[in-house]
Formats: sequence, C-alpha cells, structure tokens
Amino acid sequence: MIIGIPRALTYWKHPYLPSGTHLFWSEFFKKLDINILLSPPTNKEIVELGSKISDPETCFSVKVFWGHLLSLENKVDFIFVPRLKTNKDKFEYCLKFFALPDIAKILTKTPILCQTFDERKEEFFKSIKKLGKKLNKSKKEVITAVQAGLLKEKEEEEKKKKRFFEKIKSNKRKIILISHPYILYDQYVNVGIEQKLKKEGVEPIFIDEVFSKNKEIETDKKEFGYPDFHWEFAREIMEKINEILKYNIQGAIEISSFQCGSDAVLKEFVEKKFKKREIPFLYLIVDEQSGEAGVQTRIEAFIDTLN
Repeated sequence: MIIGIPRALTYWKHPYLPSGTHLFWSEFFKKLDINILLSPPTNKEIVELGSKISDPETCFSVKVFWGHLLSLENKVDFIFVPRLKTNKDKFEYCLKFFALPDIAKILTKTPILCQTFDERKEEFFKSIKKLGKKLNKSKKEVITAVQAGLLKEKEEEEKKKKRFFEKIKSNKRKIILISHPYILYDQYVNVGIEQKLKKEGVEPIFIDEVFSKNKEIETDKKEFGYPDFHWEFAREIMEKINEILKYNIQGAIEISSFQCGSDAVLKEFVEKKFKKREIPFLYLIVDEQSGEAGVQTRIEAFIDTLN
C-alpha cells in the first residue's frame, strides 16, 4: 500500500500538538510499515494545476493544496486528507480545513483516506486508533506509531528552540516573520522571503520558532480590546508575539495568503502590537501572481525603515 500526502495545509498541522511540525504523519505511517509518497515541493505547475480547478473566491493556500492533491492522482493507493476541526486546547482550525476531504473526493478519482480530529467530541488517541483500524492495524501498533511520531516532533521542537536562541543572540538586525507554517516553510509560496532577507543582512525569525512557556494573551483583552480568539493559529501567533516583543527585534513582516478571511481579521490585532512598540510592520499578500521583483522591492524599502 502506498499513501500519498499533499505537501500543503494539513501536512504542516498536527491535530494534537498546537505547535507540531510536518514530521508526524510521515513518521506515523512509516512506523506502521506503510509506504508514503509526498507530493513534490510547490512549483509553478502545481500552483497552476490547483488554480485551474478553483473558483476565484478560493484562498491561495487552498489552491496550492488542490495542486498538490492532483499531483498525486493515479500514483498512490490512497491520498491522506485528514479533517481537522479542533485541537487539544479546543481551538478551531480554519473552516476550509473542515471540508477538504469532501471536496478532495470530488476532485480526484484516487480514494481519499480521511479521519476526523475534533477534540471537542473525541480525544486524539481515540480518533487515531480509528484511523489505524481503517488501515487494519492493531491498537498496539497505532500507539507505537504515534509515540514514534511524537518523538520525532519533540526532536524537531528542540532544534527549533536552539535555532531561536542562536538567532536572538545574532548581532544582525532581526525581523520576525509571521504566518502559517504552510506559508513560512514553502519557499515557492512565500517567494523565497527568508533568503531575500538574509541577502540584505537581516536575521529572519519564524514565528513558530519563538519559544515561550508563559501564555499572557489574557492581558491583551484588557489592553487592546482583543476578542476571545477561537482559531488555533490566532491564539498561538498572538502568544508568540507577546514573547518575541521581550527581545530586541527591529521589524515584523506578516505574510498572508490572498483571500484568507481569518488572516484579514487577525492582521489588525497583530499590527497594533508592533505599532505600539514603534516597530516597523509590513503586510505582504501572496497569490499565484506574486512576482520576485515586486516582493524584493517592497522588502528593500521596508529594510530602509529599520533602526
């Protein structure tokens, strides 16, 4: 059996760990002795493939996901598309995540392997045992595979923590990059912004690299009139912004996928945090038309505003 995994959206999300990495699912299936095939890194062909079958209102990140999905068609026995609804802390994923498996079944003839993860109704371990049952695996085999996946995640988190403190100690000007992991870690989608910043002599720090043990978002409700965020990414991003503001950073860039409704709401609250500290803030929107030259020009202009 070969299971295909689209290298987009849910690939970068973990239904159990709020700040999980993309390593869990690959390690989980491998431990169950199931062969996996990842779709290729995002490229022009994948984006065009996804854009062609999407309506104009579809957010860019979902278009990219459809491209990855279709790139796996007829190459695997199943394509894994989990339905992520709420995480361990009972915060919701983007509504578009809810319908991914249903739409995927319409778009491709390759069978879709799906499991719903909704911690409001059922704990993660019960849900993943159900996934194992669909694969004819015993509970013991599933738990062993889960433990292997979580261990891999823990190792990656330790590496992230180390990278964060190394960057913080750097003498270079530091810019915090704020976005979803499926944008931050996709070099095609974000138009290679990490390398562009490095070429300008700036140290980019990814928001999910920020390490914090304290959660101070409750104070923001009083200070800024923030709502009680119910999106998992909004809650996590705001908590990590609180932490990074304790350090000496010179700028912040938020990258958003075109037509992302939730980002459009969150952006106002993110910008307030940095404006209050008089830290330059840049909001970049990426889509299938984003060009290298335009982004490079905006980055150069933004860097000129840094202290």
